[in-house]
Amino acid sequence: MKKVILFLALISFLFGQAQVLEPVKWETSVEKLSDTEYQLISKATIDNGWHLYSQAVPQDGPIPTTFTYDDSEGQFKIIGNTFEEEGHTIDDPVFQMEIKFFEKTATFKQKVKVTEGVSTINAFVEFMVCDDSRCLPPTEVDLNFIISENAAAKTAENVQDNAIKSTESSSKQGLWGGIFFIAFLSGFAALLTPPCVFPMIPMTVSFFTKQSKNKAVGIKNAIIYGVCIIVIYVLLGTAVTGIFGADALNALATNVWFNIIFFILLVVFATSFLGAFEIMLPNSWANKVDSQANRGGLIGIFFMALALAIVSFSCTGPIVGTLLVEAASKGGLAPIVGMFGFSLAIALPFALFAAFPGWLNSLPKSGGWLNTVKVVLGFLELALAFKFLSQADLVMQGHLLEREVFIAIWIAIFGTLALYLFGKIQLPHDSPLPHISVGRLSLGLVVLTFTIYMIPGLWGAPLNLISAFPPPQDYSESPYGVGYTRLGTGSSALNDHGDLPEGAHLLAPHDILAFNDYDTGLAYAKKVGKPVMIDFTGWACVNCRKMEQNVWPKPEILNILKNDVVLISLYVDDKRPLEAGDVVDSKLKPGKKLKYIGQKWSELQTIKYKANTQPFYVLMDHNEDNLLDPVSYTPNVEDYHNWLKTGISKFKK
Repeated sequence: MKKVILFLALISFLFGQAQVLEPVKWETSVEKLSDTEYQLISKATIDNGWHLYSQAVPQDGPIPTTFTYDDSEGQFKIIGNTFEEEGHTIDDPVFQMEIKFFEKTATFKQKVKVTEGVSTINAFVEFMVCDDSRCLPPTEVDLNFIISENAAAKTAENVQDNAIKSTESSSKQGLWGGIFFIAFLSGFAALLTPPCVFPMIPMTVSFFTKQSKNKAVGIKNAIIYGVCIIVIYVLLGTAVTGIFGADALNALATNVWFNIIFFILLVVFATSFLGAFEIMLPNSWANKVDSQANRGGLIGIFFMALALAIVSFSCTGPIVGTLLVEAASKGGLAPIVGMFGFSLAIALPFALFAAFPGWLNSLPKSGGWLNTVKVVLGFLELALAFKFLSQADLVMQGHLLEREVFIAIWIAIFGTLALYLFGKIQLPHDSPLPHISVGRLSLGLVVLTFTIYMIPGLWGAPLNLISAFPPPQDYSESPYGVGYTRLGTGSSALNDHGDLPEGAHLLAPHDILAFNDYDTGLAYAKKVGKPVMIDFTGWACVNCRKMEQNVWPKPEILNILKNDVVLISLYVDDKRPLEAGDVVDSKLKPGKKLKYIGQKWSELQTIKYKANTQPFYVLMDHNEDNLLDPVSYTPNVEDYHNWLKTGISKFKK
């Protein structure tokens, strides 16, 4: 019976999950009872809907929770059994027996008696969790109890918590502070595109003031109109997520053909904004929707909002398309969040001016400045297009669009934009420009300053302001700067002759010794007696580049990466084929084979660490056990430094 349960749990894990699940998190603490006796406390935090089984379950039932304490060196003695809370006992319909389990939280306590000089006790817990429809395979988690340094234990715990919270916070900021903010600004930019959106504000306000019986009704209708605009665009974002799937969208950032398609789309959008042609939906669509807008009540208001979206498509389409392309490459709910931010910016002015028509007098008149906004957006879209082409080149390792070439293209694009803003270049739909306004001159100076800022990047400057966009510094014709070569390194890994270990290379320009193969790097770490830092990364990973260019070069971090750990960088989007002898069956997708190097490392991360996002950093010992909890994107230098120091100190004990 137990073998059948394990088999079903494994099948559920392989086929029933769209993402890696980790419904139980473990924390440890130590309570001092006397000079020699301590209470080891293990606390499990359980996600809603899941339950963790007791230590005592009937025969042929689920896998019980089991604690194993490493007392092989005889430095402590276990007193009694591991205590557990009362929990819940029910007649389980799945296993058809009475079983005790825990929900939300569970605390386990084990009393021990230690000898003098004991500082830590290592243990591991094996457990199984189920929800109402599935069970996960038995999981084993390492536990570490610090005895003589309770304060240090709390510090280490805080370090990990801070790093993990920083990771979670940065993820949320990437979605709301990144995609939402950019989308919101894009919505305001769309408002200023002629002749579609901006001139429609007075027309819409006039409609509501004439149709509303009084001011209260006008305000109500204006709010409904704004909500309808938001609903229409959010439905578009939902459709994109629904068609591709939240998890499938994550693959877009590393798929070569999608990146090339995105590049072509953005070039088309940019060309449209620059005045070569207009992208329009069929007029029949607008006519049919407009006829429905004459109907009264909520339906009429909804169709008015839909008419706005269709009529303004020639101006908003490229912006919406660009936004969806960028959001889709982020994956998850990013398209929905992006469309919400965009539509909110569109809806607010229409709703506010419809509710307070007197504000219309403060609006600037339409004119040539609106076309200038459109052209500026075209240049920005053209620059963004090369980001996607660069990602395709990075994943394929084609070395066609290396760092210097990318920066040179951006210098050309923004330099041309500066000339346009200064009136030196005119495009098809531009009005005559007898003089330059103060606003246009100011924007031109900002763009020119940005262009000049990028020029030193051709000679190896890091360009931290745009670190997420160009290829990494080691993906370059001259990794150490034009005209420079590596003269020396502070890495302790080089021998007296300056030779690198077999299978290693130096990450320019900071000369961090790195391996790109797990087994080779681990073997070297054992040889030199250093802990391993695994860096699950990707060529198309934006946050990976930010960490490598903004966090890793800090002196306190760089010293550790060079001298105190062995770095193994595993690129999960490496599309180079595996050697014939290395092609194996996938453990996550039975029937399929792992053909590419990136697939091998991606599956390793998913199976061993139950994670599939990058960057993802692991500190482990020579037995391949984690020294502390892994972390993801951690832009806070202090948190990342503390995480590294804590892991290394545990390795040395």
